[in-house]
Amino acid sequence: MARILHLGKYFPPFAGGIENFMADLISAQTKLGDEVTAIVHDHESQLAKFFQPIQAENNIYRTPSYGRVLYAPISPHFPFWLNRVLKEFQPQILHLHLPNTSAFFALTLPQARRIPWVIHWHSDVVSTVNKKLAIAYHVYRPFEQLLLKHTHTIIATSPPYLESSIALQTYKHKCKVIPLGIDKTRLPESTATVWAEQQWQTNKTRLLSIGRLTYYKGHEALIKAVAKIDNAQLIIIGKGELQANLTKLITKLKLQHKVKLFGYCDNQQLIALLDSCDCFCLSSLERTEAFGVVLLEAMRYAKPIVVKEIAGSGVTWVVKDAGLIVSQSDSLANTLQKISNDKDLRENLGKIGQKRFEQMFDIKNVAREISELYEAIFCVR
Repeated sequence: MARILHLGKYFPPFAGGIENFMADLISAQTKLGDEVTAIVHDHESQLAKFFQPIQAENNIYRTPSYGRVLYAPISPHFPFWLNRVLKEFQPQILHLHLPNTSAFFALTLPQARRIPWVIHWHSDVVSTVNKKLAIAYHVYRPFEQLLLKHTHTIIATSPPYLESSIALQTYKHKCKVIPLGIDKTRLPESTATVWAEQQWQTNKTRLLSIGRLTYYKGHEALIKAVAKIDNAQLIIIGKGELQANLTKLITKLKLQHKVKLFGYCDNQQLIALLDSCDCFCLSSLERTEAFGVVLLEAMRYAKPIVVKEIAGSGVTWVVKDAGLIVSQSDSLANTLQKISNDKDLRENLGKIGQKRFEQMFDIKNVAREISELYEAIFCVR
């Protein structure tokens, strides 16, 4: 049994792939007999929480935060909370989930530096679309490299991402590939099936996309592609800074009958829409989409997938034969039309994806691999 402290950005109910993975991993590790806790940022920015005492809610420490700068939480409390948790919990492993600027505080705390670190490398801080983020990386990189230098082991989530990551090249000897996973029991049969059926039009191919409405997700391209295809309807679940722009685009293209922006859905509604759709679409544009945990959720429900090819990302490795991959020279609209027209193709791809999920992406298998990694670290020490 090991005592493990995870250090992450946010945690459910904040909706995100990394957050859902962390929650599922912590649950799986607890079932394996480990003692596990996590310190993250509170995703609700409230000045009233400034004097909040250091305490856990359901074994998760949520430090007060006051907004974000370039997706980085502003939380002056974080190093103080982290130092207290380290002293009281006395972890044997510090498991850092990056990118996360607050992870840099571990470099300054003697209590943290005395124990081995595992870094879970979820994504590089790169962007060809967001110029501000690209510029900010020059400040971020020296601290990132110090973390990588100090850590014992780095978990990369796919072979393609490890090979393409410039940040990891110097430290490839420390890297081990372990894919992300999800707990399929978190996605049971939904109680909102009647509600979900009411959201879909009859005699239309049901296309679903789930993801934050942000710069790298490619929702604009997806909406424009759906405008060109016949007999299909698209529902997009997610909130984000581009919601107003996407709403205007739908109105401009007169697609209110074909495209719905759902914003936030509760878990039962999300599961019902996922279970009732005909095809799942991930239209992300760049390597910021490093893995795509939501793809695993689609595969768990035997849904065929359409993704855009992203050089150096793990997305196409995750999907493999479970979907159609839109190459740089191909048309997203043509691919969506193809899968919309062919029910047998959709069913075959869905079955392949479900089998791949069972073999590779069940959180129980992932947790066991990470447990073996911890054991190897203890043996070396």
